[in-house]
Amino acid sequence: MKLKLAILTFIITVSSSLMAQTPFSPVKQDAFGFNFGFVDFTSPAALDTTSLSSLFKHGDIAHFSKMSPSLSVSYWKGLNKYLDFSGRVSGVFYEYLPKTDNTGNGVGLEAEGTLNLRPVTDNHFFSPFLTAGLGAGYYTKWGGYVPLGIGFQFNIQSKVYFMLQSQYRATLSSKVIPNNLYHSIGVIANVGKERTVTAEPVEIPVPVVIDRDNDGVVDSLDRCPDSAGLASLKGCPDNDGDGIPNIDDKCPNVAGLSKYQGCPIPDTDGDGINDEEDKCPTVAGVARYQGCPVPDTDKDGVNDEEDKCPNEAGPASNFGCPVIDTVVVQKVNKAAHNIFFKTGSAKLLAKSYTSLKEVAKILKANPSYNIDVNGYTDNVGTDENNQKLSESRANSVKQYLIGNGIDADRITATGYGETKPVADNTTAAGRAKNRRVEMNLRNY
Repeated sequence: MKLKLAILTFIITVSSSLMAQTPFSPVKQDAFGFNFGFVDFTSPAALDTTSLSSLFKHGDIAHFSKMSPSLSVSYWKGLNKYLDFSGRVSGVFYEYLPKTDNTGNGVGLEAEGTLNLRPVTDNHFFSPFLTAGLGAGYYTKWGGYVPLGIGFQFNIQSKVYFMLQSQYRATLSSKVIPNNLYHSIGVIANVGKERTVTAEPVEIPVPVVIDRDNDGVVDSLDRCPDSAGLASLKGCPDNDGDGIPNIDDKCPNVAGLSKYQGCPIPDTDGDGINDEEDKCPTVAGVARYQGCPVPDTDKDGVNDEEDKCPNEAGPASNFGCPVIDTVVVQKVNKAAHNIFFKTGSAKLLAKSYTSLKEVAKILKANPSYNIDVNGYTDNVGTDENNQKLSESRANSVKQYLIGNGIDADRITATGYGETKPVADNTTAAGRAKNRRVEMNLRNY
């Protein structure tokens, strides 16, 4: 029923637009139109297990009855003879989106902009084109995609254009929108006033009495009788074309403004932002701060864009944050050396609890501190098992700290497997040192 209603709405809209056409020039100007389309969310899902060529070879493309219908409003504008810009807003009536968090029936909203490259000029009856751009869709959440495809344009006296398009749309947000195919048929029409040719103004010749510089301005009216110039400037030349005659222009070879006596707007601090737009005209800055330098709120020499603690002074070596007391760092390092696990397991041994409680106590006393928990193994066993074990041990420590009142978002747990040994894995003593957990405090 949704598909039938969508097709009927499209036919009525297209018919109305065709009946309302008026003549336009053979160059595509601003054009608006409507598209009816089908979105295939099913076929691209097969690409997880097969190639695109195999998909077409075996004919696994979904039937139109299984596709989701859509209605669109579009805008087209010719950028030059071979390149158009188009923008489109669509409503998609979908039933199921595979491999995403969105299930069930719904209506999606899409918006996209594309560039359309044609091998022939716009005044041909038939013109194929390639499409590429960027789009976004709302399916209970916003997600992005990249539309790539091909289209065919049929030109009806440069008034109406019929469009056929097919796109492969690669998702940028797989949990919201899957990869999909989009097929559409549409019509667009030029809007606006037809170009008209205006008559050239008729110049009334001025009787020449004396014109020493032969510029067409008689000497009696010529401010610069010995230098050929423009009648609009009373016979004076204007080298830089800024409308200010050389005789009055302090910068005759550089275009400027009359309020600066023919010179450009000054840039006192030389930061590339002219003084009229520069909020700090005597101090070099950047455009995003309107000509002012990047601020340094805490005056620690690290600007706010690079300072992870912009309101607390700290050295650049610690990202602009205060340095954590060495005694506290040593306590955490000592605690890390006293973390023990059951052999070949991520289960913490009870003798680790005292050290971990000390770490939890430090984190509670310093709410601005965060901690990195890193797990490592020796090289015994496979790389895959060692990686999983190191991750599990790091997460065991994280869970213990959470259980002792530390917020999870203050703890980062990472496993490195056997990739970063600190000792020789060929000896038992070296392997023992490599089986470790390290904890690093930070206040950013």
